[in-house]
Amino acid sequence: MPLDFLLRSFAGLLTIALLGGSGYILRQWYEGEWQDDRWLYLGIGLLLWSFLGFLPVLLLRRLGRDEPKPYRSNQVQRLVRPDGSEIKVEFYGDDHAPPLILTHGWGPDSTVWYYAKKQLAQQFRVIVWDLPGLGQSKKPKNRDYSLEKYARDLNAVLEIAGDQPAILLGHSMGAMVLLTFCRLFPERLEQRVAGLVLVDGTYTNPLKTTILSKLLLALQKPLLEPLLYLAIVLSPLLHLTSWLSYLNGTTLLTTEISGFTGRETRGQLNFSSLIGIKAPPGILARGVLAMFRFDETATLPKITVPTLVVVGRSDIATRPIASDRMSREVPQAQLEVLSPAGHMALMEQNWRFADIIQTFSQSCLSSKRWNKF
Repeated sequence: MPLDFLLRSFAGLLTIALLGGSGYILRQWYEGEWQDDRWLYLGIGLLLWSFLGFLPVLLLRRLGRDEPKPYRSNQVQRLVRPDGSEIKVEFYGDDHAPPLILTHGWGPDSTVWYYAKKQLAQQFRVIVWDLPGLGQSKKPKNRDYSLEKYARDLNAVLEIAGDQPAILLGHSMGAMVLLTFCRLFPERLEQRVAGLVLVDGTYTNPLKTTILSKLLLALQKPLLEPLLYLAIVLSPLLHLTSWLSYLNGTTLLTTEISGFTGRETRGQLNFSSLIGIKAPPGILARGVLAMFRFDETATLPKITVPTLVVVGRSDIATRPIASDRMSREVPQAQLEVLSPAGHMALMEQNWRFADIIQTFSQSCLSSKRWNKF
């Protein structure tokens, strides 16, 4: 989401300042301008923090019993798309179980579903896919990172899911992809989709529903958009500063601010930080620019299938006001608020998250409409 990208960009600036400051102090001491040895100790301390600062940040967090890992399935199918992109689709669970298609948000890849894959694959055929440009899916040759492009990709994934009715679940920008899918393919809701799950998502330009929305909207045209275009040009440099930001710990702190409530485990924080910096910043910037043009407000009352809206009570990236409106305007919607949880409720409250997804999905699939399956 835009907030996460902005925080990571700020972390990159702090990284440059930290490295530059330590280098300047050490040079001044070496040349005799600052003769007090305390300057030497300060410069060395800042330099060490630049490359080892992540250690104290992580060690201060509790260690969980089941920490997330980037494991992937051996059951894989690749879809070549007309725009030159290639989608990697993975399958978990029984081939004959009802399909549950998970669409991740912008920044991470499908490994973010670590807990969902483990906890839901016993009841469903869990299908995950990397959005083109992220993870192990190849980026489009025409540089199209629009929500419409990803909605068409989701339709292609649905095509290979089998004949059974499917549940579609999207997190963050993934929820935005689902809403775009509903506008572009309304007939699929009647034919193939038994229910929708919108997790920590929004229905409009995410700057309108994030924290400090008035300020960010005022800055969108004069500042944020030019900076995003600059990020596209400087992508290799920003990719380097992203990794340096992880080493000095600022990426861990920004990930906690934008995604968690401070109750996450050490592994959850580290995992979420690492998968968020793998993608090239230029690709992420193009996706954020596409989100600025997103608005599916008019789509909400036209959704014809049961819909579950899930949000973390402390989510600042997409505040609960967005989920509250979606739950009121989608005809067959219900709202679930997870607490304590932020934007990464799917990790922070993973057992509760899996439980409500399972209950809702089974309710959708057991309706008379789908009994023939």
